[in-house]
Amino acid sequence: MSTVSSGDDAQYGASKESIQYHYDIGNDFLALAQEDNRTYSAAMWEDGDTHEQAQIRKLDYHIAQIRAEGAERILDIGCGWGPLLKRLVGSHGVKHAVGLTLSREQVRYIEMAIGLPQIEVRLENWQDYQPAEPFDGIISLGAFEHFAKIDEDKVLAYRRYFERCHQFLKPGGRMSLQTMAYGDVPRDRKHKDLFIAREVFPESDLPRLADITRACEMLFEVEYLRNDRQDYVKTMRAWFDKLRQNRDKALKLRPLEVIERYERLYRTMSYSFDLGAFHLYRITFRRIDPNRFGSA
Repeated sequence: MSTVSSGDDAQYGASKESIQYHYDIGNDFLALAQEDNRTYSAAMWEDGDTHEQAQIRKLDYHIAQIRAEGAERILDIGCGWGPLLKRLVGSHGVKHAVGLTLSREQVRYIEMAIGLPQIEVRLENWQDYQPAEPFDGIISLGAFEHFAKIDEDKVLAYRRYFERCHQFLKPGGRMSLQTMAYGDVPRDRKHKDLFIAREVFPESDLPRLADITRACEMLFEVEYLRNDRQDYVKTMRAWFDKLRQNRDKALKLRPLEVIERYERLYRTMSYSFDLGAFHLYRITFRRIDPNRFGSA
């Protein structure tokens, strides 16, 4: 089986400034679209769900996928406003949960609004992070989209991510990943001028499933994969509806053009997921341990 390897000194994906451009627009403003737990990735919907219930189901799904119940140490890469960290230690008995983010606003919110001693939040890139001890499991929700730029070799960028996660994990440890991805879109599509890349998520681009699976070769085996793109249709519509309902409050915090940019994001993305142009992958990986096949 062929493999790829990345250089140790290479830096990939969106810069801290680009992440802060979107996520540090203001905690109070983004809260006008979010549900109470401040979860900013696709929920996992069942009939009759409220948005809050669907988001909690998503968190519990990923926690179950990595067998995190009662674990000593769990890592959340791209932890957002901390709903997963809070759920891990508050409802699933995790002793220590570490969250990585490049957003100063998210760090401030977790420290001030959650403030649990079992939670450690770090303003740090996964590429630079050096844990004192390995982790029992890793979860990353809605961050993978920022790990490669449009013009980068994505397989090399993602390979670096999987190499680092392999190092972070104990032998046999699992990782649960949730990411948007390109679906029924030609690979040679000219997307540099897309509204999303230009105005919403600069220096970021979506992966393709083939790039993800090639990048993890001989580091992780894929245990489970599902495409839940309709879950993002419902989530984007929920964000759009709530922000529109809170238009008067939003106008006190940000100019109309900013509000319309986010409304356009939710509307455009919902349409793209509904068409199948974008997919929503939930992937469970298990670390492949060195020498498990024996020496040649």
